[in-house]
Amino acid sequence: MRLRDLADVDSDSEVTGFAIDHREVARGSVFGAFRGAKFNGEDFIGDAVRRGAVAVVARPDATATVPLLNANKATEKELQTAPHVTPAIAKTIVAGRPYASVTALDAVLAKSLKREQIKETYGKLFVPVNLNTASREDILLIPGVGQRMLHEFLEYRPYKSIAQFQREIGKYVDKTELARLEKYVTLE
Repeated sequence: MRLRDLADVDSDSEVTGFAIDHREVARGSVFGAFRGAKFNGEDFIGDAVRRGAVAVVARPDATATVPLLNANKATEKELQTAPHVTPAIAKTIVAGRPYASVTALDAVLAKSLKREQIKETYGKLFVPVNLNTASREDILLIPGVGQRMLHEFLEYRPYKSIAQFQREIGKYVDKTELARLEKYVTLE
């Protein structure tokens, strides 16, 4: 069953089960982040996603910090927690390291995945984009970045610090979106 069959979302992710214990989450699970007598499932959302959850059922105001996997550093097992990354694709990603840019990773993924699948994968797996040296193509691969935001990213070059990025891009997006975008960028 696909996630789009269960919820009003545009996702081809395959749903393989449902778990309310983050330790029981497997690739393709939907994680129920509920409050229990001893624990609050919301505290384990990040772990559930790292283990392969394709969706989370939680209160609308629940928040979680889910780290973005770096394609140059993640293990094969970690890579396989990203949507659509099979063991064979994970092996190919590792064999192609290091990736100088996300466009290099994109070329590898394009050999096995459809564009929509790659977009879903980039929600969990990426090569950080250097704010000062990234190409236009690299920046546009950041999920949710379009031509207008590309212009804003480029306008404030050179960036001297992440704090400058936060200040300048924070003029155009709310704090939640700024925190999400920040996961995709670096000054290194």
